[in-house]
Amino acid sequence: MAGSGVHSYHPVLNASSGTGYVTTVGGLNSYVSGSHLVPWAIVLMSDIYGYKAPNFRNVADKVAASGYYVAAPDLLDDDPFDDNDVDRPLDVWLQDHPPENVSADVKPVIQDLKRRGFSRIGIAGFCWSGIGAADIAKTKLVKASVLSHPSFVQVNNFRGIKAPIAIYGGQNDTMTPPSRIIEIERFLRDARPKVTYEVKIFPNVEHGWTLLYDPNDPKAVKAADKAHRMMINWFDKHVKN
Repeated sequence: MAGSGVHSYHPVLNASSGTGYVTTVGGLNSYVSGSHLVPWAIVLMSDIYGYKAPNFRNVADKVAASGYYVAAPDLLDDDPFDDNDVDRPLDVWLQDHPPENVSADVKPVIQDLKRRGFSRIGIAGFCWSGIGAADIAKTKLVKASVLSHPSFVQVNNFRGIKAPIAIYGGQNDTMTPPSRIIEIERFLRDARPKVTYEVKIFPNVEHGWTLLYDPNDPKAVKAADKAHRMMINWFDKHVKN
Protein backbone atom coordinates (compact mmCIF):
# COMPACT_ATOMS: atom_id res chain seq x y z
CA MET A 1 0.00 0.00 0.00
CA ALA A 2 2.82 2.34 -0.80
CA GLY A 3 2.59 5.26 -3.16
CA SER A 4 1.35 8.82 -3.32
CA GLY A 5 -1.11 9.54 -0.56
CA VAL A 6 -0.44 6.20 1.14
CA HIS A 7 1.88 5.64 4.07
CA SER A 8 5.12 3.82 3.32
CA TYR A 9 5.52 2.67 6.95
CA HIS A 10 4.81 -1.03 7.35
CA PRO A 11 4.42 -2.60 10.79
CA VAL A 12 6.65 -5.32 12.17
CA LEU A 13 4.12 -7.78 13.52
CA ASN A 14 4.61 -8.87 17.12
CA ALA A 15 2.29 -11.39 18.75
CA SER A 16 3.58 -10.34 22.18
CA SER A 17 2.99 -6.59 21.80
CA GLY A 18 0.52 -4.67 23.94
CA THR A 19 -0.50 -4.83 27.58
CA GLY A 20 -3.45 -7.14 26.94
CA TYR A 21 -3.56 -10.78 25.92
CA VAL A 22 -5.01 -13.09 23.27
CA THR A 23 -8.09 -15.18 23.95
CA THR A 24 -11.06 -16.49 21.99
CA VAL A 25 -14.05 -14.21 21.44
CA GLY A 26 -16.85 -15.28 19.15
CA GLY A 27 -14.75 -18.17 17.90
CA LEU A 28 -11.88 -15.94 16.80
CA ASN A 29 -8.48 -15.36 18.36
CA SER A 30 -8.72 -11.83 19.69
CA TYR A 31 -6.42 -9.37 21.37
CA VAL A 32 -8.29 -8.11 24.44
CA SER A 33 -7.53 -5.31 26.83
CA GLY A 34 -9.37 -3.56 29.66
CA SER A 35 -11.69 -4.44 32.51
CA HIS A 36 -14.33 -7.18 32.41
CA LEU A 37 -16.33 -5.26 35.01
CA VAL A 38 -17.57 -2.42 32.82
CA PRO A 39 -20.74 -2.64 30.69
CA TRP A 40 -19.08 -1.01 27.67
CA ALA A 41 -17.11 -2.90 25.03
CA ILE A 42 -15.43 -1.72 21.85
CA VAL A 43 -14.62 -4.00 18.92
CA LEU A 44 -11.63 -2.82 16.91
CA MET A 45 -11.15 -4.22 13.41
CA SER A 46 -7.69 -4.03 11.90
CA ASP A 47 -6.32 -2.95 8.57
CA ILE A 48 -4.69 -5.45 6.20
CA TYR A 49 -1.77 -6.01 8.57
CA GLY A 50 -3.95 -7.66 11.19
CA TYR A 51 -4.25 -7.78 14.94
CA LYS A 52 -0.57 -8.41 15.72
CA ALA A 53 0.53 -4.95 14.55
CA PRO A 54 1.94 -3.06 17.58
CA ASN A 55 0.37 0.28 16.64
CA PHE A 56 -3.03 -1.36 16.34
CA ARG A 57 -2.67 -2.99 19.76
CA ASN A 58 -1.53 0.35 21.14
CA VAL A 59 -4.84 1.84 20.00
CA ALA A 60 -6.70 -1.02 21.69
CA ASP A 61 -4.83 -0.36 24.94
CA LYS A 62 -5.51 3.36 24.65
CA VAL A 63 -9.25 2.77 24.25
CA ALA A 64 -9.20 0.29 27.15
CA ALA A 65 -7.48 2.86 29.36
CA SER A 66 -10.47 5.14 28.73
CA GLY A 67 -12.76 2.71 30.54
CA TYR A 68 -13.72 0.11 27.94
CA TYR A 69 -13.25 -3.60 27.45
CA VAL A 70 -11.70 -3.92 24.00
CA ALA A 71 -11.74 -6.92 21.70
CA ALA A 72 -9.65 -6.86 18.51
CA PRO A 73 -10.39 -10.09 16.61
CA ASP A 74 -8.17 -11.75 14.05
CA LEU A 75 -10.42 -11.31 11.03
CA LEU A 76 -7.63 -12.43 8.68
CA ASP A 77 -7.24 -15.99 9.98
CA ASP A 78 -3.56 -15.37 10.75
CA ASP A 79 -2.97 -14.33 7.13
CA PRO A 80 -2.07 -10.62 7.15
CA PHE A 81 -0.89 -8.88 4.02
CA ASP A 82 2.85 -9.26 3.41
CA ASP A 83 4.49 -6.41 1.50
CA ASN A 84 7.44 -8.64 0.70
CA ASP A 85 5.42 -11.37 -0.99
CA VAL A 86 5.80 -10.39 -4.64
CA ASP A 87 3.69 -13.35 -5.75
CA ARG A 88 0.71 -12.11 -3.76
CA PRO A 89 0.14 -8.40 -4.32
CA LEU A 90 -2.74 -6.61 -2.68
CA ASP A 91 -5.28 -7.32 -5.40
CA VAL A 92 -4.55 -11.05 -5.14
CA TRP A 93 -4.57 -10.99 -1.32
CA LEU A 94 -7.95 -9.25 -1.35
CA GLN A 95 -9.46 -12.17 -3.25
CA ASP A 96 -8.92 -14.25 -0.11
CA HIS A 97 -10.02 -11.44 2.22
CA PRO A 98 -12.82 -9.47 0.57
CA PRO A 99 -13.76 -6.49 2.76
CA GLU A 100 -17.43 -7.18 2.07
CA ASN A 101 -17.16 -10.26 4.31
CA VAL A 102 -15.93 -8.38 7.38
CA SER A 103 -19.33 -7.65 8.92
CA ALA A 104 -20.45 -11.28 8.79
CA ASP A 105 -17.16 -12.41 10.34
CA VAL A 106 -17.30 -9.93 13.22
CA LYS A 107 -20.96 -10.43 14.20
CA PRO A 108 -20.21 -13.55 16.32
CA VAL A 109 -17.66 -11.46 18.27
CA ILE A 110 -20.28 -8.83 19.07
CA GLN A 111 -22.85 -11.45 19.99
CA ASP A 112 -20.37 -13.19 22.28
CA LEU A 113 -19.62 -9.92 24.07
CA LYS A 114 -23.33 -9.36 24.59
CA ARG A 115 -23.66 -12.84 26.09
CA ARG A 116 -20.84 -11.96 28.47
CA GLY A 117 -22.81 -8.99 29.77
CA PHE A 118 -21.44 -6.09 27.76
CA SER A 119 -24.72 -4.31 27.11
CA ARG A 120 -23.40 -1.33 25.15
CA ILE A 121 -20.95 -1.94 22.32
CA GLY A 122 -19.17 0.24 19.80
CA ILE A 123 -17.14 -0.73 16.75
CA ALA A 124 -14.30 0.79 14.75
CA GLY A 125 -12.87 -0.19 11.39
CA PHE A 126 -9.57 0.91 9.93
CA CYS A 127 -8.80 0.97 6.19
CA TRP A 128 -9.72 -2.52 4.91
CA SER A 129 -12.33 -3.09 7.64
CA GLY A 130 -14.09 0.25 7.19
CA ILE A 131 -16.85 -1.26 5.05
CA GLY A 132 -17.52 -3.75 7.85
CA ALA A 133 -17.91 -0.94 10.39
CA ALA A 134 -20.42 0.76 8.09
CA ASP A 135 -22.37 -2.48 7.59
CA ILE A 136 -22.55 -3.15 11.33
CA ALA A 137 -23.86 0.39 11.87
CA LYS A 138 -26.93 -0.64 9.84
CA THR A 139 -27.88 -3.15 12.55
CA LYS A 140 -28.95 -2.83 16.17
CA LEU A 141 -25.84 -4.64 17.37
CA VAL A 142 -23.83 -1.51 18.23
CA LYS A 143 -24.44 1.90 19.74
CA ALA A 144 -21.85 3.69 17.61
CA SER A 145 -19.38 3.12 14.79
CA VAL A 146 -16.15 4.79 13.68
CA LEU A 147 -14.39 4.49 10.32
CA SER A 148 -10.79 5.70 10.12
CA HIS A 149 -9.45 6.24 6.57
CA PRO A 150 -11.81 3.55 5.21
CA SER A 151 -10.85 1.84 1.97
CA PHE A 152 -13.15 0.85 -0.89
CA VAL A 153 -16.18 2.74 0.47
CA GLN A 154 -18.80 4.41 -1.70
CA VAL A 155 -21.96 6.33 -0.86
CA ASN A 156 -24.04 3.16 -1.25
CA ASN A 157 -22.21 1.62 1.69
CA PHE A 158 -23.94 4.15 3.95
CA ARG A 159 -27.55 3.59 2.95
CA GLY A 160 -29.58 2.36 5.90
CA ILE A 161 -27.18 3.51 8.65
CA LYS A 162 -28.88 3.37 12.06
CA ALA A 163 -26.14 3.83 14.65
CA PRO A 164 -24.26 7.10 15.14
CA ILE A 165 -21.29 7.00 12.79
CA ALA A 166 -18.02 8.94 12.59
CA ILE A 167 -15.80 8.98 9.51
CA TYR A 168 -12.21 10.25 9.59
CA GLY A 169 -10.47 10.91 6.29
CA GLY A 170 -7.08 12.31 5.34
CA GLN A 171 -6.38 15.36 3.22
CA ASN A 172 -3.72 13.52 1.20
CA ASP A 173 -5.47 10.15 1.04
CA THR A 174 -5.61 8.93 -2.56
CA MET A 175 -7.31 5.61 -1.80
CA THR A 176 -10.36 7.34 -0.37
CA PRO A 177 -9.88 10.99 -1.32
CA PRO A 178 -11.49 13.90 0.52
CA SER A 179 -13.93 14.37 -2.36
CA ARG A 180 -15.46 10.97 -1.62
CA ILE A 181 -15.60 11.65 2.11
CA ILE A 182 -17.42 14.91 1.36
CA GLU A 183 -19.82 13.07 -0.92
CA ILE A 184 -20.57 10.60 1.87
CA GLU A 185 -21.05 13.47 4.33
CA ARG A 186 -23.60 15.10 2.02
CA PHE A 187 -25.48 11.83 1.77
CA LEU A 188 -25.57 11.44 5.57
CA ARG A 189 -26.69 15.06 5.96
CA ASP A 190 -29.65 14.49 3.65
CA ALA A 191 -30.47 10.94 4.78
CA ARG A 192 -34.02 10.09 5.83
CA PRO A 193 -34.49 9.10 8.55
CA LYS A 194 -31.73 11.26 9.94
CA VAL A 195 -28.63 9.66 11.40
CA THR A 196 -26.20 11.14 13.88
CA TYR A 197 -22.83 11.50 12.21
CA GLU A 198 -19.44 13.18 12.42
CA VAL A 199 -17.12 13.65 9.45
CA LYS A 200 -13.61 15.03 9.75
CA ILE A 201 -10.90 15.39 7.11
CA PHE A 202 -7.57 15.66 8.89
CA PRO A 203 -5.04 18.03 7.31
CA ASN A 204 -1.64 16.97 5.98
CA VAL A 205 -2.10 13.22 6.53
CA GLU A 206 -2.13 10.28 4.15
CA HIS A 207 -4.10 7.06 4.01
CA GLY A 208 -3.63 4.90 7.09
CA TRP A 209 -2.16 7.60 9.29
CA THR A 210 -3.89 6.41 12.49
CA LEU A 211 -2.15 3.02 12.36
CA LEU A 212 0.66 3.20 9.80
CA TYR A 213 2.79 5.76 11.59
CA ASP A 214 6.40 5.58 12.68
CA PRO A 215 6.31 5.56 16.52
CA ASN A 216 9.66 7.38 16.46
CA ASP A 217 8.21 10.29 14.46
CA PRO A 218 6.66 12.79 16.94
CA LYS A 219 4.60 14.56 14.28
CA ALA A 220 3.14 11.29 13.01
CA VAL A 221 2.38 10.13 16.55
CA LYS A 222 0.67 13.44 17.32
CA ALA A 223 -1.53 13.24 14.20
CA ALA A 224 -2.53 9.65 14.99
CA ASP A 225 -3.23 10.45 18.63
CA LYS A 226 -5.59 13.26 17.66
CA ALA A 227 -7.70 10.83 15.63
CA HIS A 228 -7.59 8.27 18.43
CA ARG A 229 -8.85 10.84 20.93
CA MET A 230 -11.68 11.86 18.62
CA MET A 231 -12.67 8.21 18.25
CA ILE A 232 -12.70 7.70 22.01
CA ASN A 233 -14.74 10.89 22.49
CA TRP A 234 -17.27 9.58 19.98
CA PHE A 235 -17.59 6.35 21.92
CA ASP A 236 -17.83 8.24 25.21
CA LYS A 237 -20.71 10.24 23.80
CA HIS A 238 -22.68 7.42 22.18
CA VAL A 239 -21.65 4.18 23.91
CA LYS A 240 -21.22 5.27 27.52
CA ASN A 241 -24.21 7.63 27.50
